Amino acid sequence: MAALTALRGLLRISSRVRDTHLVSRATPSASSDRCLCSAARANVSFSDPEVQQLLKRVTGCDLQKVFRPTQQPTLRPPSYKLLTDQQLQEAVSLARREAEELLAPPPELEERVPVCDVLSHDAILQGADSAKLVFTDITLNIPHRERFVVVREPSGALRKASWEERDRVLQIYFPKEGRQLTTPTLFTDDNLKVALSEGRHEEVLRRSLVQFEPDAADYKRVQRLVYEDVERRGSFDLLRSTRFFGGLVWFLTNAKRIDALLLDMLHRDLVEDAVCLVRLFHLLHPQSDSAQQASNTHTSGLDLIKLYCQSDSQQRGLIELALQTHQQATALSSA
Repeated sequence: MAALTALRGLLRISSRVRDTHLVSRATPSASSDRCLCSAARANVSFSDPEVQQLLKRVTGCDLQKVFRPTQQPTLRPPSYKLLTDQQLQEAVSLARREAEELLAPPPELEERVPVCDVLSHDAILQGADSAKLVFTDITLNIPHRERFVVVREPSGALRKASWEERDRVLQIYFPKEGRQLTTPTLFTDDNLKVALSEGRHEEVLRRSLVQFEPDAADYKRVQRLVYEDVERRGSFDLLRSTRFFGGLVWFLTNAKRIDALLLDMLHRDLVEDAVCLVRLFHLLHPQSDSAQQASNTHTSGLDLIKLYCQSDSQQRGLIELALQTHQQATALSSA
C-alpha cells in the first residue's frame, strides 16, 4: 500500500508538470467551436463576478417558469395555506431566493485533453490475457480527477485510463444518480434532432449534464448542437429563466453572434437585458470597434446598443428598426 501511495503521488506530480508545460506552449484557436469556455484574448472567464452579474441579469427570474409543475414518480396532493399580506411577501421573497439558486448556471470548462500516456511496457505479459485489466484506486476522500486509474493492455502496455474509461469505472464504484454506464440513445445525432424539433432543449441539456462531465467531449457536442438550434430557430425563450440561458449567452457572445438574441430582447421589450448583452460583448471583445468607442465616450443605455449596431452588428437595419419601434412605443406611452 505504501508503494502504491508513493506511485500515485509521483504520477500526480508528473501529470501536473506535463500539464503546465502543455499550457505554456498552447496557442489560441480561431475556431468558433471552441468558444464555449473562455475568452482568452480578453482574459475574461465565465466565473468572473462581472460576467456572472451580467448573465444573471439577462437570464431573468420567472417564478412561474422556475417552479412549473414537473413529472414526479409519485403524485402528491397540493397543499393550501392562508397567509397575511406580510407572510405572502415573505413567502415570495423566499421563493425568489430559492429560484436564484436553481438558476445558477453549470460551469463552463475547457474540453478536456485526451489521455494517451503509456507508463510502461512489459513484454513478458504480452498475451497473458485477452482482455484489458483496469486497476482503480477506490480510496475514499480523493477527488475523482486525481484518482489513480490505469489499464493493462493484452500487449503488456500499462497506460493511464482514457476519460471515457475513467467515467465508466468511477460510475461503478461511485455511482451518480441518473447517470448510466452506457450513453443513452437520446444523445445520438438522429435522436437529438427529433428531441430538438419537439422543443425539448432544456430537457436535453439537463440530462446531458447528468450523464456527462461539464468538460467531456460529448457534453460539449450536445451543448453546441442545442445552442445552435436555439439560435437558428430564434427560440430563445425556451431557455430564458433556466440555468442554461447564461451558457447560451456566453456561447453566442464569444462567437460574436448576438444579433438574433439582441433582436429578440428588443422585440420583447427587454431593453435592460439588451444593454447588458452589449456590455458583455464589449467585455469579451474589448478590441471591437464599438467597445473602443464606448470606452472613449463613456456611452451607456440605448446609446450603447446604437453604437454596437453601427459598428459591429451584422443585422444593422433590423436592429435600428427595433430600436425605433421601441422609442416610438415609449413616446406614446409617456404622452
